[in-house]
Formats: sequence, structure tokens, C-alpha cells
Amino acid sequence: MDLKTRAINMITKPAAEWRVVATESQTIESLIKGYAAPLSAIPIVCSFIGVTLLVSVLPFMGGYSRGVVSGVIGGVVQWILGLVGIVVCAIVIEMLAPKFNSTPNRVQALKMVVFASTPLWLAGVFNLIPVLSLLILIALAYSIYVFYLGLPPVMNTPQQQVVPYMAISVLVMFFIAMVLGMISGMVALVIAGAAAVVS
Repeated sequence: MDLKTRAINMITKPAAEWRVVATESQTIESLIKGYAAPLSAIPIVCSFIGVTLLVSVLPFMGGYSRGVVSGVIGGVVQWILGLVGIVVCAIVIEMLAPKFNSTPNRVQALKMVVFASTPLWLAGVFNLIPVLSLLILIALAYSIYVFYLGLPPVMNTPQQQVVPYMAISVLVMFFIAMVLGMISGMVALVIAGAAAVVS
């Protein structure tokens, strides 16, 4: 299934789409390159454009501009670390599976992380207008719901184990995202500092 159709289906009819996803033959490489890589770039690219436009129309914010080069490099670092985080989350979800009477399978766990992130990644377009970025919280809540729907068909999770498995998985993913976000921020600061010295 092509990326556009899959993304639309994960938004509009996730329960039915998970049943399709569960039986598909995928690989870690195909999930990352064919889906996660392009979609996870949306929030980063839109955020960069949004901040750049905001700075251009509000001159007094010029001091907050990271500069094009450091901004692009920082965005690339954030994107790469985000993809690493996706794989790490999948590994943890796979390891947690037996504790919730689910089937441990890395590719299936990666499907959960990648496809459940669809609403959050697509909502990244709101970063084009920084004041609308709060709407991403709604997309985050929907992503958690989509993850919840996917556990029974994809990970063979018994219904009584779905909520605890989901809750622990979401907490783990938040923690990993926070850690990688801090690392990304530190790298961005180093790059900005180096760019300032060079200039």
C-alpha cells in the first residue's frame, strides 16, 4: 500500500487498517525508509519554515533566529535521532510483549510505533503557524488511541491486557522521546555556537 493511502486510512479508519497492517509482510528497512522517514520529517521541516517566517515578519525576534545553516543541521540531527528513537521504542515494546501475554516480534512492534505515529506526524503541518502548534496535542491523544486499537490485531494482545500494555508503552516512548529531544537540543546548541564562532 502506498504511503498516502496508508496515512489516510490510519487517520480515518484505524481499526480496519490495523487488521490489514497485521498481516502485511514488512521489514524494518521498508517501514523506516518507506514510511517513517518521510512522514517524521514533516514536523521538523514545518517547524523550521514556521520559525523562519515568524522571524521575517517580526523583526524584533531576529535575535532568536538560529540561522539557516545551523537550523538545517539541527533539524537533520533531530530527524535522525527521531528515527533511532522509533527503533528503540519498537525494541522495548517487543521486550514488554510477553509480560502482557502478547507475541514478541520486532517488526510487528515497529509497525505499532510507526503507524500509530501517523496522526502526530501529519499534525506537524501546524508548526507552519507557531500559534497553532498546540493543536498537535490533540493529534498526540489520537495517536495514543490509534496505538490502543492496534495492539490486539498486531501484537495479539488479549483485550484485558491492552490498556496496561498501552500505558507502559506510551510512558516508555515519552521517556525515549524526551531523552533524544534533550540530546538533539544540546547538539543544536553546539552547532549554533560553532556557527557563531565561525561567523
